[in-house]
Order: sequence, then C-alpha cells, then structure tokens
Amino acid sequence: MKKSIALILVSVSLMLSGCASIVGDNAQSINVNSDPSGANFVIKDDNGKAVSQGTTPASISLQKSDGSYFGKKQYNITFSKDGYSPVTLPIKSNANGWYIAGNLLFGGLIGWFAVDPFNGGMYTLNPKETNAILATKPNPIVQ
Repeated sequence: MKKSIALILVSVSLMLSGCASIVGDNAQSINVNSDPSGANFVIKDDNGKAVSQGTTPASISLQKSDGSYFGKKQYNITFSKDGYSPVTLPIKSNANGWYIAGNLLFGGLIGWFAVDPFNGGMYTLNPKETNAILATKPNPIVQ
C-alpha cells in the first residue's frame, strides 16, 4: 500500500512539473573565443541591449528565456580588434531533447504547454562555443 501511494505521489509530482524545468537551467555558459585571441566582444540580445562584453577568451553565462511564454532568447556577438575587420555571429536558442522527449515520457501536456514554456530550461543555446576568425583589414590605397 505504501509503495502504491509513493508511486502515485511521484507520478503526480512529475505530471505537475515540466521535464526540461527539472533537469535544465534558465542560463547557459558559452565559451567565447577568437583567432587571434585578445579580441573585444559585445553580446547583444534580440532587443539590441548589450548584456555582456569582454575580451577573448572568456566564458559567459546567458539567459535562455526572457520569462515570457515561449520567450526564447537570441543573441548576436560582435568581435573587434584593431587592424581586423569586425565579425558578428548569432547565438540562437532551440528546444532541447529534455523538453521534447522528457515531456513525452514524464511531463505530459502540463510540461509542454504550462511549465517549461516559462522556464529557460527547455532551451539550449547554440553554438555552445564561438570561434570567430578575424580577417586583417586591407591596407588603404594612398593616391
């Protein structure tokens, strides 16, 4: 009897939470690298607001969701260094396997449509590591 009650309680608690929210986090670490190293970088969110800046190599933490319903975050990271042309790379978020398969097995509709869409745990930021290759600026022609 006690085992049946425990099994029911575990099942109900899993059904009332989203699988990605259980195993995922609302932020993710991204490694920021460039060739050559020592480049400055600025990361802007999808609203154009600068959320992080520094010098390569670095490891930074980015939010995966803005907290709204299905509010995944997108970023652009711009690298610059004297004598080199600037490079901008996207960082995009996509639904991860825990959201898709985990809710299929454990979380059900509540996880898919009520819990996980508000939590960044359902997303994975890609790429997890940026490697910008900066090209030297051409020498200006003097006439």
